[in-house]
Amino acid sequence: MRRWAVLPLAISLVLPAADTYTAAERRHWAFQKRTHPDIPAFTAVSGQAWVRTPVDAFILARLKKANITPAPAADPRTLIRRLYLDVTGLPPTPEETARFLASPTPQAWEKLVDALLASRGYGERQAQQWLDLVRFAETDGFEYDTQRHDAWRYRDYVIRSFETDKPYDQFVREQLAGDELDPNNEEYRVAAGFQRLGALRKNAGNQEVASSRNEVLTEMTNIVGAAFLGMTLGCARCHDHKFDPIRQKDYYRVQAYFAATQEAEVPISTAEQQAAWKAKTDALNTRIKDVKESMKGLEGAARLQKTKELEALEEQLPQPLPSLFSVQDDQTKAAPVHVLTRGEWNKRGDAVGMRPPGILLAPDIPDELPVTTPKPREILAAWLTAPDHPLTPRVMANRIWLSHFGRGIVNTPNDFGRMGLRPTHPELLDFLANQLVENGWHMKPIHRMILLSSTYQQASDRQLPEAAKEADPDNKLWWRFERHRLDSEQIRDSMLAMAGTLNLKPYGPSVIVPVQKELIGLLYKPSQWKVTEDASEHGRRSIYLLAKRNLRVPFMDVFDSPDRLVSCPRRESSTHAPQALELLNGAFSNQLAAVFAERLKREADASPQRMVERAFQLSAGRPPSSEELRTSLDFMKTQPLSEFALAVFNLNAFLYVN
Repeated sequence: MRRWAVLPLAISLVLPAADTYTAAERRHWAFQKRTHPDIPAFTAVSGQAWVRTPVDAFILARLKKANITPAPAADPRTLIRRLYLDVTGLPPTPEETARFLASPTPQAWEKLVDALLASRGYGERQAQQWLDLVRFAETDGFEYDTQRHDAWRYRDYVIRSFETDKPYDQFVREQLAGDELDPNNEEYRVAAGFQRLGALRKNAGNQEVASSRNEVLTEMTNIVGAAFLGMTLGCARCHDHKFDPIRQKDYYRVQAYFAATQEAEVPISTAEQQAAWKAKTDALNTRIKDVKESMKGLEGAARLQKTKELEALEEQLPQPLPSLFSVQDDQTKAAPVHVLTRGEWNKRGDAVGMRPPGILLAPDIPDELPVTTPKPREILAAWLTAPDHPLTPRVMANRIWLSHFGRGIVNTPNDFGRMGLRPTHPELLDFLANQLVENGWHMKPIHRMILLSSTYQQASDRQLPEAAKEADPDNKLWWRFERHRLDSEQIRDSMLAMAGTLNLKPYGPSVIVPVQKELIGLLYKPSQWKVTEDASEHGRRSIYLLAKRNLRVPFMDVFDSPDRLVSCPRRESSTHAPQALELLNGAFSNQLAAVFAERLKREADASPQRMVERAFQLSAGRPPSSEELRTSLDFMKTQPLSEFALAVFNLNAFLYVN
């Protein structure tokens, strides 16, 4: 297999005009080869005691340079709640908290970290962040928003990959080229569905096939830049990139890797099942055709009646048989890829072949490969996962850091270019990227190193040094832990856990939960939102809810769940009135509050004080303060228990992580 070499930046190149790069372009930090920094050493007893993992050594070195003292360690009760919500997305139970508090030693912490990293909850939590990044959805978007009935298999693939600590280079290769690596491997075929995750416009009647195909190729190309390279590759679609050394020709050279890539629904049903499905479908389609013919010339009530008859028949059409939502190469359709003037599909310029962006290539840049080259995406994946690649390991190491601190070492995780932010700790970033590669691209060791560090275990809002607040008010040097609000999945799943109705069943087809009828009425067809009949399924973790582009569950929407149309590398955290209204007046909150109240009554023997104490243990991971206890008891004297339970859902102590 041909593999592109990674560019040694110190060498000046003499290339054709389109491939010429200035010295300034080549000096940008993200295109430089990774350094191999030494771990800072400390002789002072205080420094040696604080440094638990190499992460701390790099952080402390910068803090000392800025004359900043790190915050003290958070108390054990705060730490265990932080760890559970961070790693699994769920709060610890009061019993799990009590066990840890009985002996909160460094050894107990290490054991707990290992246990949570080995849990399915870790896989589900990490998977949600990856699904945000690759704009995973189970519908096409646009006006029709057709459902992708088997796209949920990709979601399960991602969960299992993180849970089993699949090496990241393998994870990348399977998604880019699983069908090329082994077309008979079902897991690989599902992984390759990654290339079909973008929104898809389906036009009624006549449509420009070339225009639609161009949109598909654009989606495939842009996500490679955003997810794997951490670069705004898509900005070079219409012209040379305005800020980064990515030429328009580079964009279409990357797009050429997908020239032969076509949609594929790989059947996994038996021949008998397929025959039965076809017979039923054909019979209904014949009746549908007859009704449409009979509608010609009808008006008024007669036409309305026929329309209802037609809709009833369409509702009877069987769901598609199970299949693998994937892609495959079809070299007969591998049309030449052209540079498009202003990105317009019908304004074709020069034809190009396959090649990575020139700024990242070695001096002996080879000619472009023709689009008919066998297994093109496997070639692209091999280049992306080369151990000495300057971007791929850095980008993923930065995402791992971001997942624990809410902010990346590069705080523009999808943009390592000139308009992105520079790394606050470049040596630490390179160290983590090197560790990722040296550990066989396994991600859990990097998570573990971070979670065991003193940096991660710092307090967020108590006994913080005033000098540090003045010197680094934005906490760019990580001298304290950043307090933050739970995201939409954490809030919903935690509420279900508090009420005792959380269904931890893993994997399988997605769940559709009840929403307002007015929202369903806005869909292209109301049948696109058929609520799952088994009510126990409605309590599944949020990652298993149907990811529909044109209808997001309102509760998730108000708490900043992404729109699934573009890559979301980092959740934003807004504060606005609809959040309070949803928590206080929403049907989901009020229904759960009633169930939560019954649980409190049952587990606390209806004792008001014990119910308050139990509510705080379940929601905040701690007992109530004396003032909280008094206020709660006074409230319960005049209000139903369900109203108190609803109030607990609105506590900052529940909604925020310290």
